[in-house]
Amino acid sequence: MEALGFEVDPDITRAATPPGRFYCDPAVFERARERVFAPSWQLALDAGDLRDDGCARPFVLLEGMLDVPLVATRDERGRVRGLSNACTHRGNLVVEAPCRRKSLVCGYHGRRFDLDGSFRSMPGFEGAHGFPRPADDLPEAPIATWGRLLFAAIHPARSFEEWTADVQKRMSWFPMGELELDASRSRDYSVAANWALYCDNYLEGFHIPFVHAALNASIEVDTYATELFACSSLQMALAKEGEEAFELPSSAPDRGLRVAGYYWFLFPNLMLNFYPWGLSVNVVRPRAVDRTTVSFLTYVWKRDKLDRGAGAGLDRVEHEDEAVVESVQKGVRSPLYGRGRYSPTRERGVHHFHRWLLDALR
Repeated sequence: MEALGFEVDPDITRAATPPGRFYCDPAVFERARERVFAPSWQLALDAGDLRDDGCARPFVLLEGMLDVPLVATRDERGRVRGLSNACTHRGNLVVEAPCRRKSLVCGYHGRRFDLDGSFRSMPGFEGAHGFPRPADDLPEAPIATWGRLLFAAIHPARSFEEWTADVQKRMSWFPMGELELDASRSRDYSVAANWALYCDNYLEGFHIPFVHAALNASIEVDTYATELFACSSLQMALAKEGEEAFELPSSAPDRGLRVAGYYWFLFPNLMLNFYPWGLSVNVVRPRAVDRTTVSFLTYVWKRDKLDRGAGAGLDRVEHEDEAVVESVQKGVRSPLYGRGRYSPTRERGVHHFHRWLLDALR
C-alpha cells in the first residue's frame, strides 16, 4: 500500500511484516471498510431459521463495520432471497423481527412488498406520475447457503462458489447438512485489538507450544502444516497417539492420516474449524481500530466426541488467544516497534494474508 510507504515482499524469506502503525491507524481501518469488507461474503444467519415457507428474518450485514440492514425471505415455492430491509419510500426498516407472512408491510406508511421484494401497493399515491418504478422494489442482495450456513453480500468481488471452492473440494466428504447449531456452546468474545491482529494470530500454529498447553498436548506440532489457496488457507493438525482424530472415509483426500482438526481461513474474516465432533465457526467482526468482536458458533455433528482432542476447551483457547493478541496490540503501538520478520516455515499463512490484505487495500 504505497500511501503507507511499505510493501510485503512476495518472498517470505526476505519479507518484513507490516509496521505497527498498520494496526493502529484509523485511516487504514476505514479503508478496509470500503476495500476489504464491502466486496466480501459474510456469514449472516443459520439456514435453519428459514426452513418454513413465508419466513422473513432481518439481520445486519457485518454489524459494526458494514451495518447494512437486510432481510432473508423464503417464499411459498421455497426460494430463499436476500433483500434490502430499508423501505424504498422513506428508508424505515420493513421487518423488525423474525416473522411468517405472505407479504412485507412497512410499519411507517404501509408500503407493501411481495416476499421477492416486488412492490405491491401503497396508500396515498393515487395520481402520482410514473409510479411505481423499478426503484420502488426492494433491492436484492446476493445470498448463498452451504449446509446450515447462510451467507450474504452487497457487491461481492467474486462468486460464492469461487470463494469457497477450495474448502468445498477438500471437505466434500464432511456432512455440512447434518450439523445442528448448539446455542449453549455459542458466544461472542470482545477483544481489545485490531481485527487483523486477531487473524494474524489464528493463521499460525507457531505460538501453540508457548500459549496453548492443553492443545499442544493433543496435536503433533512438528507435523503442523499450512496450505495456501487463492481465497483461503488451511492449517491441518495431526493428533498425537491416543488423542481424538477423524475417521476419514475413503473419499477424503487426507485418508490414512490421523487428522485432529482442519483450520480453514477464508478472506477476510471467516474461520471454519472442523473437528471430529463437528464445526466451530468463528466470525471476526471489526468494531474499531483497536476493538474486535469474535463470534463463536458451534455446529455439532457427533455429540459423543465433544470435549475431546483438539476441539476441546475452545473457550479456554480463546481466552489464551485474547490475552496474547491484546498484548501484541499494546506492543505495536510503541514508537520503538518497527517491522518484524516471518518464520519461513511457521508463518506462511500470515504472510499470505498480509499479501492479500495489502493488495485489497490498494
